[in-house]
Amino acid sequence: MTQPDYFVALTECHFINPGAMQEISYYPGFSRWYQSVDGVLRAWSGHTLAEMGGGTEDRAGGPPTGADLVKCMDEAGVDVCFALREPMMDVSGYTTSMSTNAYVMNIIEPHPERLYLECNVGPVVRRGLEHAIWELEFLVKEHGARLCKLYAPEDAALNDKRLWPFYEKACELDVPLTVHTGEAYVLPQPSKYTHPGLLDDVLLDFPELKIIAYHMGWPHSEELIGLAGKHQNLYLSLSGIIGWLARAPHRGYHMIGESLQWAGPEKIVMGLDLSFHEMTRVVDFVRNLEMPEELQKNWGYPEITDEIRANILGLTLAKLAKIEPTKRVG
Repeated sequence: MTQPDYFVALTECHFINPGAMQEISYYPGFSRWYQSVDGVLRAWSGHTLAEMGGGTEDRAGGPPTGADLVKCMDEAGVDVCFALREPMMDVSGYTTSMSTNAYVMNIIEPHPERLYLECNVGPVVRRGLEHAIWELEFLVKEHGARLCKLYAPEDAALNDKRLWPFYEKACELDVPLTVHTGEAYVLPQPSKYTHPGLLDDVLLDFPELKIIAYHMGWPHSEELIGLAGKHQNLYLSLSGIIGWLARAPHRGYHMIGESLQWAGPEKIVMGLDLSFHEMTRVVDFVRNLEMPEELQKNWGYPEITDEIRANILGLTLAKLAKIEPTKRVG
């Protein structure tokens, strides 16, 4: 049987400014942050940061461009990506970030049908609510941002009541928030700010707020999955952790199987948060995903249908981001 030509969309495609990285490299926090990145990359990709060019270079040795990302998308059969800045302002004592929204907008501007802005206007509390709310509204209304990432590890806990006006503005703009959940993978950031259980408080007060929870909340994935069954507008993202699941498929079968049991087939979305060159590997894992009969029988997981694959690969995300799920690549 011929495989369907799925529409594929990925969030969390990070662009880091090599110039900014060089400028903050003398801060003590930078080396601690850099070394801690190795842990998550070792699990998700099987490589160290040094083996991957330090995270800021493409295979040609220069900083990645929008054209580089689109080339990887074409190779992987990915239609749409959402490009994102990398903040990590705590690494330099909140003097500057590793890239900015403007840096990303300049990169994606030549590719309007393939690359969309996933903005990040944090750290929301530390910079001041009025500034973050202004920038969010500006980027959504004037620059077509379809998603906004809230990165709590460098700011305040997800259920910190000081964030309530920001959540209210996201509801007003009807822009989904992509939210880091689970382990804070890098130094000097605390994991207590991003425990998925904190989202319960947020969604009890903002039931209309659309939240895409990144990294499946690992290592608290089951709690997040249960919350996605409870809250109508809480979605589960495979971003980043999909690299680990593709390397350890039985872990993926269980995590995706439980998600389908609790939250249903329209609550799981894709993301990257890896090197652009890993795109084919992780997309193909979902494109070819089959649930082993043994796990269907003994764990009650559903069979993976074409409809389920299509929703995970892009249809659900297209609906959330309000884009047409039409094929951009053959």
